[in-house]
Amino acid sequence: MTVESAAVERGHGLALLREMLRVRRFEEKCAELYSAQQIRGFLHLYVGEEAVAVGVMQALRPDDAIVATYREHGHALVRGIPMTAVMAEMFGKVSGTSRGRGGSMHIFDAATRFYGGNAIVGGGLPLAVGLALADKMQGIERVTACFFGEGAVAEGAFHESMNLAALWDLPVLFCCENNGYAMGTALDRSESETDISLKAAAYELPAWPVDGMDVLAVERAARHASEMVRGGAGPGFLELRTYRFRAHSMYDPELYRERAEVDEWRERDPITLFSEQLRAADALGDATLATMEGEVASEIEEAIAFADAAELEPLEDLTRFVTMTPDEVKEAAS
Repeated sequence: MTVESAAVERGHGLALLREMLRVRRFEEKCAELYSAQQIRGFLHLYVGEEAVAVGVMQALRPDDAIVATYREHGHALVRGIPMTAVMAEMFGKVSGTSRGRGGSMHIFDAATRFYGGNAIVGGGLPLAVGLALADKMQGIERVTACFFGEGAVAEGAFHESMNLAALWDLPVLFCCENNGYAMGTALDRSESETDISLKAAAYELPAWPVDGMDVLAVERAARHASEMVRGGAGPGFLELRTYRFRAHSMYDPELYRERAEVDEWRERDPITLFSEQLRAADALGDATLATMEGEVASEIEEAIAFADAAELEPLEDLTRFVTMTPDEVKEAAS
């Protein structure tokens, strides 16, 4: 989609913008709630990377599977998991996606085939390979989209997963969210080859580098790659070159990069860039944007109210799903 076609497909363009705004405003509010100690534990924000999740999700069908990282709130929201359930999980409430047991890093929803949220760097890669293998063995035509950061490239699971997916022609779309820093180490300080798409190509995967700050570029690439994967051509790989505007986590003092660098990347804010494209195509005005912002703000406030009013898991359920009672052991053995 070009700037010109955005004017023709105004509804789609506004939908993309709205989804990016939902993720951005949700994450900003989560930072506030964390500072107020309403959200505890770890918190990894997606601010700056919204175009990746929003763009890729356009290419996926409801029955496709998604495996994400611990920076997954945006993926979950765009996938269609209710914001109320995501916020309740952040609050540690039983109404959350994982009954409040997983928190920020372990959003899960079987109904939307959203399989994590995974706190282990690279841990989702073999899970995605397994999901895709199951689909292929059953003859089911669908895609497993696996999101991971460039830091996972240093893990053995990355190389094993690339190799098996290519060897077995599995329907996996690998989506590397390359934000340049893993946790706090610049890519060129940890990898001799910084072109991640070339690493995937070494395993005979069709691989494309994509401007991850351009939601339209991401959508185009994801549609092309997912159609190829869905059609039986084997796995595909997208290196989505993006940038997180905030620190790695709320605990990160962010001493590894200069403020000037962050400011330079902020000039390519995906929401600002796309808003300007829509305005140039006469597809967005101040009133429309204000209405959109108001609707997003209301949704977030409703999610907070829901999470705040939700119940904590009862103390007597503390070992539920963790240990088995003697009767459950006998039943399982019978």
